Amino acid sequence: MTLIDSNVLIDILGGDPVWSERSVRRLSACARRGPIAINDVVYAELAAGFASQSQLDDEIAAMRLKIAPMSKAALFLAGQVFRRYRVGGGTRPNVLADFFIGAQASVEGWPILTRDERRYRAYFPEAALVGEED
Repeated sequence: MTLIDSNVLIDILGGDPVWSERSVRRLSACARRGPIAINDVVYAELAAGFASQSQLDDEIAAMRLKIAPMSKAALFLAGQVFRRYRVGGGTRPNVLADFFIGAQASVEGWPILTRDERRYRAYFPEAALVGEED
């Protein structure tokens, strides 16, 4: 299972002129290796770009994405990492979406496909990130 970050899907769904081709290529490579999934937070982030739930669900089905609900262990880890972020000087008042994604990948042992690797490397060094060669 590979957990897909919302930025990759937003690139694809929005036809981003800079990133969409690369994101399609990397998502396809992950799908060839095994199941690809999003979690609840990514679903919510994607929902902001759709007029209806059925439209979003149709796109998710077309991309063959599974929805992987988050476990309590992943939710707890996201909160712990957020606390570390705040103690370290982080200024955002709410748990960041990347913390939920990184925590789930860490707990489940899944790699993450993202184009924003910096925060994952800093807060979830144990989580594998899909490499540039894909």
